[in-house]
Amino acid sequence: MLDVRRLRILQHLAAYGTVAATADALHLTAPAVSQHLAALQKEAGTPVVEKHGRTLRLTAAGELLVAHTEVILAELAAAESGLAAMKGGRRGTVRISAFASAARTLVPPLFERLNGTGTDPAPDNGTGAARDLSLRLSVQEPDDALDELHKRSTDLALVHSYTVLPRSVPAAWEQTVLMEEPVLLALHPDRAGLEGLAAGRPADLSRLAHLPWLTPGPETSCYEMIQRACGAAGFVPDIRASSSDFSVLTALAAADAGAVLVPRMALPDHTAPLSLHPLVRPVSRTVFTVCRAGTGKHPDLRAVLDLLHETATALDDRTAGRPDGPR
Repeated sequence: MLDVRRLRILQHLAAYGTVAATADALHLTAPAVSQHLAALQKEAGTPVVEKHGRTLRLTAAGELLVAHTEVILAELAAAESGLAAMKGGRRGTVRISAFASAARTLVPPLFERLNGTGTDPAPDNGTGAARDLSLRLSVQEPDDALDELHKRSTDLALVHSYTVLPRSVPAAWEQTVLMEEPVLLALHPDRAGLEGLAAGRPADLSRLAHLPWLTPGPETSCYEMIQRACGAAGFVPDIRASSSDFSVLTALAAADAGAVLVPRMALPDHTAPLSLHPLVRPVSRTVFTVCRAGTGKHPDLRAVLDLLHETATALDDRTAGRPDGPR
């Protein structure tokens, strides 16, 4: 009989990569992890890990067990969620990992409503789960947020994908689309006039290859989005400034330092005058939540997901038909 606790340790080893990191995540000692893995190999009747230099890696049997363990843990999580719903919820803590513009725009209203300082009380779905619920937020790039979810270091990942840059998510995980938003070209108004772009008119990137460009850092998916959008228009952007803070990039664009492609939600609330344009070849960004299989019905997480959906819908309604986004 395979021990579920030991299967969970093997799953963590697959996620964290080393015995030491696995032990730290599970609050065990490294020797204890090694002992559990040795016992699991006896139960399985075949090696599940093998030495690779100074580290361990999964054998084919180990990978098979991890795949089944993901299903087992999802079923256990679903059972726990169902029991929590019957009991009225834990009223505990939900850990969220979100990319920067979502953390700035979508997450603060959650704190307001859960703390009772927003315009409307938080929904409790008839369970009271939203009451006394607390949040823990970490700001992460989408790939890092999904990695944290895989490692079970967060409960909910708030991530994005672009039409030119799809994002792969394990099929078993639960996904909910919150909103879709356009990517806009931002220029100094005088520069837009010189390029023959009237305010709000669609921009053809292929006619703007000669401009200097402002981009996020190469470690971000937004940087790759700009590279692909410009590449589809037939050129490699001449990057004059790089910052992972879109408020810096838009401030530079307002100073006529160059052009920048910016998702609507990433526009800062207050900027110097900018000329904003949708694209002739539209690029859009989909914002969505991801949680591990079986956890989405837990009352605590369900309350947060409902609040996020309401916040995103309200934001989308406010900005509908306005290419310059919220101001």
